[in-house]
Amino acid sequence: MPRRSSPPAVVDLTFDIRPGEVTGLLGPAGSGKSTAVRLLLGLQAGRGATLVDGRPLHELDRPARAIGAVLGDVPGHPRRTARGHLRMLCAAHGLRVARADDLLETVGLDAVADRRLGTYSLGMDRRLAFAVALLPDPHTLVIDDPARELPPREAAWVHALVRRHAAAGGAVLLTGRDPGALARTADRVVALADGRVVADQSAAVFAGTRLRPHVAVRSPYAERLAGLLAEDGAEVVATSGSRIAVYGATSAAVGEVAHRHGILLHQLADESAAARSEDADPDTDHDEAKPRRAARNRPSPLRRPHNPLHPVRYELRRCFGVRTPWPTVAAALVASTVGALLLARTGAVHASPLRLLSGWPAALPLPAAAVGAGALGALAYGQEFAFPALTAGFGPEPRAPRLLAAKLAVSGALALVLAALAALVDTAVLRLALGSGRAPDPMALSATTAGWAALAVGCAWTGVLAACAFRTTALGLSAVLSVPLVVAPGVRTLLGGRTGRQFLDAGGALWSVLSGASRADDRAALAALHSAAQPLFVAMALSLSGLVTAYLAGALRGRRRGRRPTPARSGGAVGIDNEEG
Repeated sequence: MPRRSSPPAVVDLTFDIRPGEVTGLLGPAGSGKSTAVRLLLGLQAGRGATLVDGRPLHELDRPARAIGAVLGDVPGHPRRTARGHLRMLCAAHGLRVARADDLLETVGLDAVADRRLGTYSLGMDRRLAFAVALLPDPHTLVIDDPARELPPREAAWVHALVRRHAAAGGAVLLTGRDPGALARTADRVVALADGRVVADQSAAVFAGTRLRPHVAVRSPYAERLAGLLAEDGAEVVATSGSRIAVYGATSAAVGEVAHRHGILLHQLADESAAARSEDADPDTDHDEAKPRRAARNRPSPLRRPHNPLHPVRYELRRCFGVRTPWPTVAAALVASTVGALLLARTGAVHASPLRLLSGWPAALPLPAAAVGAGALGALAYGQEFAFPALTAGFGPEPRAPRLLAAKLAVSGALALVLAALAALVDTAVLRLALGSGRAPDPMALSATTAGWAALAVGCAWTGVLAACAFRTTALGLSAVLSVPLVVAPGVRTLLGGRTGRQFLDAGGALWSVLSGASRADDRAALAALHSAAQPLFVAMALSLSGLVTAYLAGALRGRRRGRRPTPARSGGAVGIDNEEG
């Protein structure tokens, strides 16, 4: 879709990706190849449609089972292992764990599967990208310039894998900039220029009519050799730092020049124009294709989210697949212990039970364990967006309701465990410092214990929802800290002491009428009401309500965008056939 006065990146692009064939999408930098691939997968807004067996891609229940994509390097957490990354995605796609091990062996990474992704070379990372794309066993592969910057051996492996997938009956879309390499690998070539199709031909016809024969040379002294050949009248084009293409000369002549001047050659080969046999289909007549194209151009209707099949299992593998949670928990417990010691030295007998139980000095806005729970919650979505293993719009959605519920459940459970550990440690420290008679008893203070647990879970959920809304861990944790620093003072000013007392009196009267409980139960209920009426708890409830409302508003806004009709003047269609006929 065009922005302001700039022309659209892709205009009226229509082609088919057929089973058993490799379709090459060729063009120089800026021709629209990557944009076309992102439009095809629904990762970028635009006009047109991607049809799989005649059905729009977004209508498929499991689009990742139909199309696997390799769009560059794997955006995985650098401290996660390749095995852990694939097993995490197995949970997202509802696959058995053994599938990850099978793919690691297929792409040749089984020997380094337990190494961290941050230590991988470019070739190893590209192999892992293929493993991620092949994990759901898709019929079609969409690959954006996979051999870019790879050494010749790794590039040959990529093209061999692509040919094997097509030979097994799969369909492949492969983009690239090198006409010769793409013509040798692909069965059909779709050439782009300025976002428009300039050729849609079989590879043999494309090579015979559009490629010039030349000599391919690779040398560490390619620049010097290029200057010598240019002086002899040859046309030399640099294809990379150590590669040149020589037109108007034979390989023998190039070899003689290199020998005379003592230049080392790593490759010297004649590149023929006829890369394949001439059993080719005739060129596609784009004028005749216009009626079909116009019929297939239509606005995309509502896109349905594709939820992970096992969101809790996915979230557990995501959370514990790296070491980040453990230092966070350890730091929170150490800080909570220090807080309990400070309370003991400054006269803890006058502190509230909640502050004693949570190791919460008056100088801190929140207990250390509550901040730790908020950090764990913020990491749940902060890492999701910093290292996007799930792709928004194609495959499992990172903001799907089921995944959000799983993250809330896991972060809430971690917050309860952290709160319990902090309470036990703080109680033990206070008993050692003050004696058993003056230290709090978590079992006897049921309302205080419940309030402490609710505070920890509320901080964790605030971190999850804020990081989901703002897409970063830092802003998620900032939202947690803003509750006592910003929202709570506002609540205190708004309610005031008189309103809080009225709330407590009304709650106590309602409890007495409805329960008919004993005095012990009354005392526990009144203590719980007293905790709930505190500005911090009211501020936490308001913050959670606001974040949930923001999440629902974002979801509804996305649905309205999906329903909005768009004209199809400059759109296109990509057809993917999974079956012959």
